[in-house]
Amino acid sequence: MSLLVVGLSHRSAPVSVLERAALSQDAQIKLLQDTVAAEPASEAALLATCNRIELYADVDKFHAGVAELSTLLAQHSGVGLDELTPYLYVHYEDRAVHHLFSVACGLDSMVVGEGQVLGQIKDSLALAQELHSAGRLLNDLFQQGLRVGKRAHSETGIDRAGQSLVTFGLQELAGGRGAGVAVESWAAGKKALVIGAGSMSSLAAATLARIGVAEIVVANRTPDRAERLAQIINENSESSENGENSEGGAGSVFARAVPMESVPFELTRAEIAVSCTGATGLVLTAATIAAAVEGRVPADEAGLPPRTTAKGDIRAVLPPTSIGTEDGCPLDLTAAPAGQAVQESAGFSVMGEAAVAGMDAATLEQHAAWVDNGTADRREAGRRTPDDDRELIAALALTAATLGRIPERRRPEVVVGVPRPAPVLSLLDLAMPRDVDAAAHRLPGVRLVDIESLAEASADAPMAADVDQVRRIVADEVAAFGAALRAAHITPTVVALRAMAADVVAGEIARLDGRLPGLDEKHRAEITQTVRRVVDKLLHAPTVRVKQLAAEPGGAGYADALRTLFDLDQETVASVSRADNADNEDGHAENRGRA
Repeated sequence: MSLLVVGLSHRSAPVSVLERAALSQDAQIKLLQDTVAAEPASEAALLATCNRIELYADVDKFHAGVAELSTLLAQHSGVGLDELTPYLYVHYEDRAVHHLFSVACGLDSMVVGEGQVLGQIKDSLALAQELHSAGRLLNDLFQQGLRVGKRAHSETGIDRAGQSLVTFGLQELAGGRGAGVAVESWAAGKKALVIGAGSMSSLAAATLARIGVAEIVVANRTPDRAERLAQIINENSESSENGENSEGGAGSVFARAVPMESVPFELTRAEIAVSCTGATGLVLTAATIAAAVEGRVPADEAGLPPRTTAKGDIRAVLPPTSIGTEDGCPLDLTAAPAGQAVQESAGFSVMGEAAVAGMDAATLEQHAAWVDNGTADRREAGRRTPDDDRELIAALALTAATLGRIPERRRPEVVVGVPRPAPVLSLLDLAMPRDVDAAAHRLPGVRLVDIESLAEASADAPMAADVDQVRRIVADEVAAFGAALRAAHITPTVVALRAMAADVVAGEIARLDGRLPGLDEKHRAEITQTVRRVVDKLLHAPTVRVKQLAAEPGGAGYADALRTLFDLDQETVASVSRADNADNEDGHAENRGRA
C-alpha cells in the first residue's frame, strides 16, 4: 500500500486560510485530473468540505508524492505554496487509513460525532469514480470508510458526543450550552430564511423544521432546487401532522421558495437566517443586514449614537474640546487636511478621540514649545530637560504616523460596556468561503455565528464516553483493512504460482501421452488427478502461510520472496493484477452510488 493524504483542516489552519483555499467544483475536477496525470500518483480522490481540503492518492514514491500533491493543492487553491505549507498535514499508509476512518466517524469534525461528513465522503467517492481517478485502492478505502462510519453511529452513542454543525450552530445562536436555553423553545414560532439549496442548506432546513420554526423561506440561484426543497419540507410537515412521521417537528411549518433577488426583502421579515452557498463573494453584506434590522431595534435599546447617512456607517459624535482653540495655540486643528483627520462639527481632540495622522514632527514641536512657554500649571513637571522633550516628540510623531492618532496620556477611565439589545436577527453562516460579512456581528440587534466562531465554541465541547469506543472501532478497522490490503497484494503472486503449477502438470501429462500412447482414458484421468492432488498438497501450506504472513505489518516482502523462489515471471503476475483491477472497477461501476 502506498496511500498518501495531504490536506489542511480546521485543526491545522485558521479559517481565513481555509476560506481562501476553498475549491470550486470546476477546480476540484481539474485538481483530480492533474493529480492522476502527475508521475507519482496512479489514483486520486478529493475530500473538500467547509472545514477541510484533503487530497488522497496512491503514489509510488513518498517524498515525490508529498511534493507533487502539495504543489497541486497550492496551484488550484490559489494560495501560495510557501503560505500554504505551514498548515498542511501528511498521512501515509496505515496512518492515512486511520485518518479517513476517523473523519468518517466524526472524530475529526469540528463538532465531534456529527454524521454529515458521511454524505460528503460519499460525494467525494462518486466524483472520483465519475472521473475514473479512483482505482481499486481508493474505491476500497472510501467504501470501507463509509461502512466504518455507519458502524460507529449504529453501534455506539457517538451521536450524543456532539451534534451536526447545523444543530450546534443553532444552539450557539440560542445562547450556547451554558445558557440553559433549549434550542426548540428558542426557535419555536420564528420565521427562518435559508439561503442555498445544497446538502448543508437542506440539512439546515430540515433541522429548522424539526425544532419548530413557523416558516421557512428558501432562496437559491437555481429556482427549481429551491422549489423542490420547499416542497419536501411541506410534505414532511403534512406527514408529521397526520402522524405518519413520529420524528416530526414540534408543529406544522410552511415553506416557500423565492429567487435570490428577494433575499434583502425576506431578510427584513426573518428572525433566523442560515446561509451556505458556493458563492465566491459575500452573499449578505453588512449594509444589507443593517437595512434589514433598521427599525426593528428601538433607538433607546441600541445604546449607540445615530448613524450618519453620508456613507451609511456608524460614527460616534465627538465631545466638544478646547484643544486647538486657546489663544496663541499654533495648531489650527479645525482646518486639518481631509484624509488626515475626521471632520466633525464639534471639532478635534488630540486626547484619543480623533485621528491626527500626517501631523509632522515640526508641528508637534511647535505645539510643545507653546505648551512649555505657558503657565506652570500646564507643565507635567519642572524636572524635564530638552532632551526628554525631544524624545517625547519623536515618540509621539512615530506613534501618530503608525497608529493614525496620538495616544491619550491621561489615566484611562473605567469603560462601562454598552449593553447590546436582544437579537432580532440571528445569522448562521456555514459557508466556506463565508457568505455573511463578518462586520455584521457589530450591528445592534444582530447575532452572527460562523465557521470561525463555531470552531472556538466547539474547542472545549465535552467529550462523551462513546468516543473511546469509536476510537477502538477505528483502530480495529484500520488493522483489518491493512491486513486485507496486504493479503490482496500477494494474491496475484499466489495465482501466478498456481497457474505455473497447472502448466507443469499439463506438460507432464502431455509427455506421458507421448510415452504411453495406448493408455486408456480412464487411467489417464486417474493419473492426471493424482498429479494435481500432489501439486495442490505441496503448494497448500506455503500459499496459506504466505497469505497469513503477508497480512502482518511488513509482510509485503513475502510476495517478492515467492516470486524469486519459484522464478515467477513478473509480467505474468502483473497481468493477473491488471485483470483483477479491471474486474474490480467493473464491479464498482455497477455499484456506484450504492455505498
